[in-house]
This record gives sequence, C-alpha cells and structure tokens, in this order.
Amino acid sequence: MSGQTWTPAPKKGIIPLHPLTFGMLLGKAFAALRHNPKVLFGFGVVIQLAVVTLSATVMGFVFVSTFTRLESLSPSSPDFEAVFAGTVAMNLVAGIAVGLASIAFTALMQGVVAAEIGYGAIGVKASLGTLWRRMIPSFWRLAAFASLSVLFVFGIIVILFLIIAGFIAGGLGESAGAIGGVVILVILLVLATIPLTVWLTTKLLLVPSILVLERAKFRDALVRSWRLTRGRFWVAWGVTFLIGLMMGVAMQVVSLPVTLVSSMLGTVIAPTGATDTASIMGFAFALIVPQILLLVLQAITLVVQSTAGTLVYLDSRMRYEGLDQALIAHVERRDLGWSDDQLGDPFAVDPSRAVTNAPPPAQVPEWAMMAQTGYDGQQYPGQPPYPAQPPYPAQPYPAQQQYPSQPPYAPAPQSAQATPPPPPPAFTPPTPPADTTWTAPGSGGEGSA
Repeated sequence: MSGQTWTPAPKKGIIPLHPLTFGMLLGKAFAALRHNPKVLFGFGVVIQLAVVTLSATVMGFVFVSTFTRLESLSPSSPDFEAVFAGTVAMNLVAGIAVGLASIAFTALMQGVVAAEIGYGAIGVKASLGTLWRRMIPSFWRLAAFASLSVLFVFGIIVILFLIIAGFIAGGLGESAGAIGGVVILVILLVLATIPLTVWLTTKLLLVPSILVLERAKFRDALVRSWRLTRGRFWVAWGVTFLIGLMMGVAMQVVSLPVTLVSSMLGTVIAPTGATDTASIMGFAFALIVPQILLLVLQAITLVVQSTAGTLVYLDSRMRYEGLDQALIAHVERRDLGWSDDQLGDPFAVDPSRAVTNAPPPAQVPEWAMMAQTGYDGQQYPGQPPYPAQPPYPAQPYPAQQQYPSQPPYAPAPQSAQATPPPPPPAFTPPTPPADTTWTAPGSGGEGSA
C-alpha cells in the first residue's frame, strides 16, 4: 500500500458504533466518567458544591434575619401578624430561588453531559469551553424541561390540597369515617402518581440529549423523545432504575458509617458540652465532611444518570435512523483530513430516515446480536441452528451443437531448399622456415627416441 492511500486507524470512542445491548448501556454509563473526568466529575462536583453552599447561605441568612425580627415582637403587638406574613413570604421566595438554582444546575449538567457523550462517541475529548458552546444555545430549553418535574410535583400537591379543602368545606371533616375516607383517597392518589411519574420520566428521558445534540425546539424534542423510546421503554427504564438503585445503595453505605463517626467525634471533641471556638469548629467540621461526601455522590449520580439517558438516545437512533453509519462515515472522513465545514454535524437528523408516527421496526434480539459463528461455520452454544436450505433444482443443460466436420488440411507445398554452403577448407599446417632445426615429433630427427 502506498503512502498516499494510507490513513490512520479511526480513534476509538467511548462506545462501539453499533446498537448497544442492555449490558453495554449500563456499563458504559459508568465508564464514561473515565473518558473526561476533569469535565464530568470535576465540573459536576464544583457546581454541586457551589449551588449547595449558595443555597444554604441564602436560606440561612433569610431564616435568621426574618425570625430574629419576629422574635423581637410580642404576639399582642399590632404589627405581629404583618411581620409574620412577611417572614413566611420571604422564606417562601428564598425557597423558590433555591429551587430555581437547583433546576439551573440540573439543566447545566444534563447539557454538558449530553455534549460530552456526543463528542466522546466519535473519539473526541472536548474541553469544557467546547462543551459549553455546544450546550449554551439550548440552556433555557433545558431549564424549562428541568422545571417540568417541579411543576408536576407542585400540581400534585395542589390537587391534594384542593381535595382536602373540599372535604373540609363540605363539613365531612367532623366524622371519623369521612376523615378515613379522605386519607385513603389521598393515599390512592399518591400511589397512582408513581406509575404515571415513571412512565412520563422514561418517555421524556431523551429530551436533554435531543435539545443539545440536535438543537431541536422544545416541542420537537418532546415529540422525538416520545417516538424514539417506542420499543425501547423497558430498556430505558431498566437502565435508569438500576443506576438509581446502585447509587442510592452507595449513598446509604457511605452516609451511615460517616454519620456514626461524626456523631462520635462530636462527643469526643466536646464531651462536657464546651462552647469554646475550637470545639465548635471541630464539631462543625465533623458535620460538614459527611455532607460533602454525599454531595460528591449526588453529583456522580446525576452525571451517570444523564450519561445513561444520552446512551439510550444514541442507541435508539442507531436502531431506528442508522446513526451508527453516519457516525462511522464522519469519523472516516475526519481522519482523511476533511474540514469541519465539509464534515457538518454528525447528529443532524435526516428527514427521510427520522422516526414517524408509524410503529417502529422489529428489533433484533440481543442474543442474536451477540451470537457469533466461527470461520468454519461451526455454531457456538446458545445460538439457534440455521434452518436447512432446500436443495437447488437440477438445471437441464441444452444439447451440444454438432459442428460440421472439417476437411483435412492440405499439406503445405515444399519450398525450394537453399543450396548448402560449401564445406570449410582442409587445415594445412604452416611450413617452418628453412634455417630452423625444428622437426616434427616422430620424424626420426634430433632428439627422437
């Protein structure tokens, strides 16, 4: 192979460019942290700590300042009710601000993770600035989507409050039977929201990835996520459920011993209840360290769950829209030296191949994807045998055409032979000079025997 036609091997991405099995989706969600840990882990932990610190500072300041003012008034004061209402309102506003900060943090992390997994799939280790530029056009749509969960919970609370208020206003709260009926109704309503929440969360799992990688509008992202998860609902739910379960168990395993150790340190640091500065600082440190560890685990959980959602998005598009072929072509052309303008966006949606309202095509089972056949055609265990092929029918060949007999070849005329060349002349030995004494051997002259 000449040097002009040689190209380097494509860079290996964080996932193979073909449809992923359930095990791959689950394993790669954790393995993605190793691809770009400074961005995924470092950025997530720093933002999480900043949001929690800012939220705690704001809530603490508002709480202390408002209730200190309230305690300075007597309940019999005419200004007590106004100050009490203002205290509740200020704390409610502060809580809403903290909630919005948490929503913004969630939107940031989902967008950055989606951009990182998109770049990592084609073997690119992007910087934080590159990921930020990819994510920032979709930030407000991401924040709006993250707010849907808050609005859903708020709506459920409002519905429960209206039900309870309606029963009380109807005078049904005076009897024990009516109160029991209200309690049962509330419990049933809460239980009914659980499968509804799971269903909606899974169907809309791909929205952040679609907003960032496809730069879609909000409504289009909701529709595409709904369509791409058809036929992949249980896979998407299973991956997110197992990740949440594993990370929840990990948080409990870490929090329980750390909480016990911190409580024991509190008694060791201040066994007599001392209030000096050193004891207070030591006790605060013993309380803060476990919370920092829990915040780190929460950041990792959010990163891994967002990664799983993006991987499910890539897998669904590979299965339904042939995204794997588009990514392979993009990688090959990039390695051949194509510019970014020539390459274009590898995640752009081809309208001719995009999912529609039609039912999705039947999927190949995972065991069939993982089954392999040896070069000798031997079937490995666990793979169903191939059906017997019917024999090919005998093909009747037409009779050979008989060619007419050819007349015998006539002998070629003998051409006149050329006259042979004359024989070479006979060899005659040279005659010796007269004044020499040399004689031929055997002539009987001088020197003969």
